[in-house]
Amino acid sequence: MPERSLHESIRRGLAGRCPRCGAGRLFDGFLTLRPSCPSCGLDYGFADSADGPAVFVIFISGFIVVFAALVVEFVFAPPYWVHAVLWLPLILITTLLPLRPMKGLMIALQYHHQAAEGRLTGGDRP
Repeated sequence: MPERSLHESIRRGLAGRCPRCGAGRLFDGFLTLRPSCPSCGLDYGFADSADGPAVFVIFISGFIVVFAALVVEFVFAPPYWVHAVLWLPLILITTLLPLRPMKGLMIALQYHHQAAEGRLTGGDRP
């Protein structure tokens, strides 16, 4: 297959498509990765996003929710139940919606950059 641009890899990852062909779906369930692409047969065994997507989403969501909660607290000083009504749905939205696209993005970037587990190849290292 021809070399894909970084822009193309990012677009395919965010869409949850195969990083090689762009036609097959990357996920079986919400975050469950398929074993391989149904279209081109790419084995997804190389993909190991681990906790990376969740960490990025938590940092971004945390910044948004904490900033908004602090602004509302200092400007309006509402009771605690208002905070719960406002911020619990926002926390769910800002964490669950971007999690799948972020996981797809990290897998597509692993494929694009041919990232693999580090290995020692010998030499003078123990």
